Amino acid sequence: MLSRHEWLARLGVLLGYVAIALAFSWPLPLLLGTRLTGDPGGDTGVYVWNQWVFQHEVASRSNPLTTQQILSLSQRVDLSQHNYTAFLNLLALPLVPLAGVVASFNVVMLIAMVVTALSTYALARLAFPATRLEAFIAGLAFAWSPVLVARTTGHFSLVAAAPLAAFLYFLIRADQSHSARSATLAGLSMAWAAFCDAYFAVFCLMMAGLYVAAKVVHLSRRDQGSRVPWTWLLDVLILTVAGLVVGLALGRGGRLDVLGVPISVRGLYTPVLALTLLVLARLAVAFRPRLEGLAQQSWVVKFAVVAGVACAGPLSPVLYGLGQRIADGRFVSPPILWRSSPRGVDLLAFLHPNPNHWLSRVFIGDGQLVAPTAFVEYTAAFSLVALAVIAAAVLYASFRPNPSWWWLTIGFAALALGPFVIVAGATTHVPGPWALLRYLPIVSAVRTPTRFSIVAALGVAVLLAGALAALGGHWPHRRRVMGWAALVALSLELVPAPRTLYSAEFSPLYDHIAADPRPVRVLNLPFGVRDGVSSTGRFSARSQFNQTRHQKPLIGGYLSRVSRRRLMTMQHDFPVLASLMRLSEGRALDPGEPERLVAEGPAFVTQSDLGYVVVDHSLASPMLIDLASEAFHLELIERDGVLALYRPRP
Repeated sequence: MLSRHEWLARLGVLLGYVAIALAFSWPLPLLLGTRLTGDPGGDTGVYVWNQWVFQHEVASRSNPLTTQQILSLSQRVDLSQHNYTAFLNLLALPLVPLAGVVASFNVVMLIAMVVTALSTYALARLAFPATRLEAFIAGLAFAWSPVLVARTTGHFSLVAAAPLAAFLYFLIRADQSHSARSATLAGLSMAWAAFCDAYFAVFCLMMAGLYVAAKVVHLSRRDQGSRVPWTWLLDVLILTVAGLVVGLALGRGGRLDVLGVPISVRGLYTPVLALTLLVLARLAVAFRPRLEGLAQQSWVVKFAVVAGVACAGPLSPVLYGLGQRIADGRFVSPPILWRSSPRGVDLLAFLHPNPNHWLSRVFIGDGQLVAPTAFVEYTAAFSLVALAVIAAAVLYASFRPNPSWWWLTIGFAALALGPFVIVAGATTHVPGPWALLRYLPIVSAVRTPTRFSIVAALGVAVLLAGALAALGGHWPHRRRVMGWAALVALSLELVPAPRTLYSAEFSPLYDHIAADPRPVRVLNLPFGVRDGVSSTGRFSARSQFNQTRHQKPLIGGYLSRVSRRRLMTMQHDFPVLASLMRLSEGRALDPGEPERLVAEGPAFVTQSDLGYVVVDHSLASPMLIDLASEAFHLELIERDGVLALYRPRP
């Protein structure tokens, strides 16, 4: 049983993180119901919608993993492949009726950051002989790292990173105790991770693989006297291919004959891949990687079975939905392309000063405003204070942590570099480990390699606690002073306040729609269907954000994955929608198609229970507006800036 002192100490840690969450998000705590840290017209609007639609389906006593509030003219939408953030939705469930959608969303975000800090704190205490202060610093370093704070401008599912630390915590406990209890809790943590973001479940699997690999794979430099006889052949091949790469870089590519076989070489990708593989083979010869201690890792099989069963239980509704999609041919799996797949982060981005800091916004510019998509996706900066402390501990305090932490941190940082390494904006054509790992089953579900930097940031935070513990052990009389100095320096480096905030206020047009008691549908112009990899027509996430106000079903919609079959069925069953999509893209209609649109408009209004049409005049073309007005016999109700609200005349 915990003593009173222990309870007070833990309460102090919790209150400390709450205070940091409020201070680092300032002035958001004063504007919880009217402002957001991301643009509701982008991904932020979808994450707000997630919490609203979850609450709406639960209140309607429907399955909250499906909905008919978007794409409402097709069959009920299965959300198993949507980035649904079910855990955050569950936290928001009791808050939405009391505080409203926007305020609840902000409160849940702050809670997620505090829970992430607490999980990292516990992990640091387990991994190293760190004091509470040193572990507290680790929680601060990860929960408010530049990587996670940047995600609060759009990718909110990635902010809820607590289950990553929890999974590692129970993985280490399972390794130490070989107990089924720790394995079960690790499996539940993995399910928790999946309910935050599907990528996190894959990260857990990869972390477990790297953790075990670090325990059984050992490197030792080969003695000079044990030189492999055919090493010279590797050296010759490396020099030959390196010469070819240099020639190609200088524009000397073309056609050549090798042993009478004609070969055409014009690009750098394949030659650099060959050179990289040869260099890796040469390093393997020099350092002799070998497997040791496999017999001592028999706990891994027990862990995998117990954790897998524990994880599958909570995830069974989602797994069932995925199984149904696969069986029905609705599972969406975008192809993985060798050269044109999503790129990774720039190598120098790891050493970039905190881009969330107000000084960075003053001298470099606010990337959140200038290039919001690049900012939220490609921010990967590590804390420079943390890196300096870790380096000092290695050099002056003989800090030699368990190799697993180097494998996890450096390994995931290397994965975040993407398929080909980029340095200072220039593609080196050097393949990273992700170039091959992205083709593995399950692992290939991670479409965006930049998000591996989150696990790397967690590794840096835990290594920071270990480094502080090592420095404190080396200079025990200065341990407390060094800890407080690190806390102050880290806080000054990481503080993102004052935050850039976005208006979350709704146009009064949507209050007009909300006041209508009829179960009608809403059509937005421009119109379209969009997912994370493609778009047909033109659909804005703000439409779903606005739906949280008017609460009427939308005919269009956005999901992380929309099956091609659903889209084709919509266009086939309702040709009017196909015409609206083409016009929304700015494409011309076929001869006779405008007349058909006008002729079929009244029937479509009746079939779809179309109650309102919201037109954004800044995006919709005059032809689209004119044809829709004629086809649906629209009458203007109200205007608000570029927005106009219409309804079909009776």
